[in-house]
Amino acid sequence: SHTLYSVLGSRKKIHTFIAASSIANIVKSSLGPVGLDKMLVDDIGDVTITNDGASILKLLEVEHPAAKVLCELGELQDKEVGDGTTSVVSIGLWGLLHFVSQ
Repeated sequence: SHTLYSVLGSRKKIHTFIAASSIANIVKSSLGPVGLDKMLVDDIGDVTITNDGASILKLLEVEHPAAKVLCELGELQDKEVGDGTTSVVSIGLWGLLHFVSQ
C-alpha cells in the first residue's frame, strides 16, 4: 500500500502537492458542458457565481508558490487562447506531481 509520504518522501513535497491539488480540485468540477457553478465570497462579502475556470482562478487568494504557479498558468492560458483554463490547470497538476515525485 502506497501512502502520499511513501510516494513523495518529504513534508515539503506533500505540502506542495496538497496546495496544488486544492487549486485543481476547486476548478475541475466546473469543467465541461455540465460543469458546476462556484459561489465565491470575497473579503467584503461580494458574491460571484461562475463556472468559468479563469474567473475562479482570478478570484482566489493564493499564497503557496506551487499553487500560484497553477493559477498563473491558467491565467496565461485564458489570456493567450481564451479557453482551456481548467484543463491546463489539471494537466499542470499532473506535471507537478511527476516533478515532486522524483
